Amino acid sequence: MKLLNPRGNANLHTHTVYCDGKDTTEELVQRAMELGMAAIGFSGHEYSPNDTDFCMSKEGTRAYIDDILRLRETYKDRITIYLGIERDYFGEIDEFPYDYVIGSLHYVEKDGVLLTVDYTAEAMEEHVEKYFGGNYRAYVERYYEILGDIVEKTNATIVGHFDLITKFNEGNRYFDEEADWYKEAALTALRKAAASKPIFEINTGAMARGYRSRPYPADFLLEEIGRLECPVILSSDCHDKRDLKFEFCNIIENFA
Repeated sequence: MKLLNPRGNANLHTHTVYCDGKDTTEELVQRAMELGMAAIGFSGHEYSPNDTDFCMSKEGTRAYIDDILRLRETYKDRITIYLGIERDYFGEIDEFPYDYVIGSLHYVEKDGVLLTVDYTAEAMEEHVEKYFGGNYRAYVERYYEILGDIVEKTNATIVGHFDLITKFNEGNRYFDEEADWYKEAALTALRKAAASKPIFEINTGAMARGYRSRPYPADFLLEEIGRLECPVILSSDCHDKRDLKFEFCNIIENFA
């Protein structure tokens, strides 16, 4: 399996004050240079009408683009800066020629309603009870049914946090990630998404925020990504500059 940033000297999945991050774009660039990184990529949440609390506005997206292009010129002799976007399956496509697109699924659609999968555990519990009759298997299978089309739907260069549905499931709290039905649903989606050989993330974001003890995706999914000959890239899904390289050293050591 090919890890595209084997020394952890680049992170292409970062968020700033333009969406739900804590830091400005320049603060992240400066932090990346402090850490000796060769490159940083920005991937603000693209506008999505059902996600206005967390994504960039249309006006904010234009400002985001201009800001990063300015920083690219300012720091061109010191660090490589990429202009990307994180595009949700249910978001809008603005047609700007980004350097890359992270395609992600943050919602399960049920009866025309979009149910967030990564807001809070309490919100997830309410959604599963109301729309799936408390059936977590049905909820999870619906997530993976949608996720299989993530590359086609978003034109993704990189597939983001593939098994995000497990964010609140540490210790198999809600469903058994070792169950045959779970692995079948996840692997079916993975094989479909991998058809065009996109890049997949090893994403430490849920670890940084205290939800998970391991990165996305699970080991059995990583093994299949390798078998399918898709490259992987290490990211921290950074929302706070302190986490720009969260657990990179340990992940790289284990990966080797």
